Amino acid sequence: MSLLGAVGGAPWRCPGRLFACHFSHAARRGEELSRLLLDDLAPTSRSPRGLELLFGLAPCLLALRAARRRVARLLLQAGRSGLQGERAELLREAEARDIPVLRPRRQKLDALCRHQVHQGVCMEVSPLKPRPWTEVEEARPGDDPRRLWLVLERLQDPRNLGAVLRSAHFLGVDKVITSGRNSCPLTPVVSKASAGAMEVMDVFSTDDLAGFLQAKARQGWLVAGTVGCPRPEMSSEIPITSCLEFLWNQPTLLVLGNEGSGLSQAVQASCQLLLTILPGRQLPPGLESLNVSVAAGILLHSICCQRKDFPMGRKREHLLQDPREPSATSEGPGLAQHPGLSSGSE
Repeated sequence: MSLLGAVGGAPWRCPGRLFACHFSHAARRGEELSRLLLDDLAPTSRSPRGLELLFGLAPCLLALRAARRRVARLLLQAGRSGLQGERAELLREAEARDIPVLRPRRQKLDALCRHQVHQGVCMEVSPLKPRPWTEVEEARPGDDPRRLWLVLERLQDPRNLGAVLRSAHFLGVDKVITSGRNSCPLTPVVSKASAGAMEVMDVFSTDDLAGFLQAKARQGWLVAGTVGCPRPEMSSEIPITSCLEFLWNQPTLLVLGNEGSGLSQAVQASCQLLLTILPGRQLPPGLESLNVSVAAGILLHSICCQRKDFPMGRKREHLLQDPREPSATSEGPGLAQHPGLSSGSE
């Protein structure tokens, strides 16, 4: 996302114009992302059977509970005196399902995981892949109209993706849709960074993200993209509003873009509204951005806390109103500092 153009640092685009951040270094960004792909996306080599090594206590335990993967064997660090708590539960689950259990020493696990933080637990498992978005179940009569899906375009850092999935699961996002091309796959590093949330979340994928967004808009969904902190000289054909002023009253797709370039032109043009996070102070050049996973958490919380059953939701509900209506609460120093910010929700 640029909060993602910002939230990742390089140019973000509006139809007809290109706005470059002050510290945009496209070539350097490309090299950094290439290193991330090499260093992080494949922490362990695939076995001849096409399996991969899942590591970490929470990812392994949740993978066993979810039963989405084929598990070839469980590796528990030897030398621990008496397995307790979640490690004991892991062992019981494996034995109940006749999964072979090995007890290698710490040095062996370190080598297998290439010195990732494994917490003394690894599993040899089949890969987990996003499902085609055509398998998404449509809403049923009686479903809450305030549904929220998170759409991720070309996220490439596995730790960012994992952190985003963890926040999405924690805050109550219903589905996650990723772009099929140039996106980080669902690797063990992503699962570890998500604290295992990847193992239980509904993650789907599409090769035509813009087409998907346009189809959902025709079905009555609001497509809300994300941009960095607007500056007075910026203009946009799409309304931009602060996430704190956004009124969630219909099914919504929240779209986050790539760490370096934000949303593509085609995807941004498919959005009906752009959300942004306003800073708490005047920022010097080079600090106008947030990490994409941090921004995702802020945006998702500002939306999800409008649910009536969300903690503090009832308390906040009477404060929410259409941002087009004048209100003393909408006249804050943040909005006054950003004359380029247009109000509102469609």
